[in-house]
Amino acid sequence: MPAPETLRAQQARLAAHVRDPDVEAPPPGIEDRRLKIYRDLFYNSLQGLLAANFPVIRTLLGDSAWHALVRDFYRDHRCTTPLFPELPREFIQYLQERDDPGQADPPWLVELAHYEWVELALDLSEASDQATPHDADGDLLAGKPVVSPLAWPLAYTWPVHRLSPGKLPTEPPPTPTLLLVRRGADLRVHFHALSPLTFRLLQRLSEQPGLSGRQQLEALAVEAAAPDHEAFIRQGSHMLDQLRADGVLLGVQPDTEIS
Repeated sequence: MPAPETLRAQQARLAAHVRDPDVEAPPPGIEDRRLKIYRDLFYNSLQGLLAANFPVIRTLLGDSAWHALVRDFYRDHRCTTPLFPELPREFIQYLQERDDPGQADPPWLVELAHYEWVELALDLSEASDQATPHDADGDLLAGKPVVSPLAWPLAYTWPVHRLSPGKLPTEPPPTPTLLLVRRGADLRVHFHALSPLTFRLLQRLSEQPGLSGRQQLEALAVEAAAPDHEAFIRQGSHMLDQLRADGVLLGVQPDTEIS
């Protein structure tokens, strides 16, 4: 076998062994003491990064289940990125697609992983309020409200923000957990609970940005079966104003002039 092919085969065998030392034999001629350095270095680096990004999961699962999960991910998942900040996203993808025939994973695991990842994702986001076209002082009813790209409404089946060693429900609550995660002017990520009405309004603003604030509220009044649409719109107008004051809404879409 030519030297490059021999080297490639050795590297592939070493990589397979480092991923799954209990099953894959190492390349011949390398003492186990040296191999252990590679095994520990690679695994501990990955495990430490994931533990830092998913501290609640790490705590809730405990040592044995956590390390078993990370080793499964290390062995079975093939990442599509060389970037370390993207590994948490790869971990979530693995959890979503994970073959768990024994149903050993807690039912809230995927949602909690996403909730923990969101803070990192928003912290690293290159989106900018300043780069988003908007008229900060525009009329939120007459104009088309603009949602900050740094404000994300989230819906979960499980109360992910309240899970702790003493609070691990076995059944999901009757109502979803609705949250807003936002990166503020202080560059910190903040989490807030949302009412169903506010969540749905933000959802509509993202889904149908071509509608005015009044049109959004009128449609929302129909969805909510509000008995008095005008009263509903007055209350909704206050909601829009508060969202702008909180930085969730930037203003309205600017008028475009055709030259």
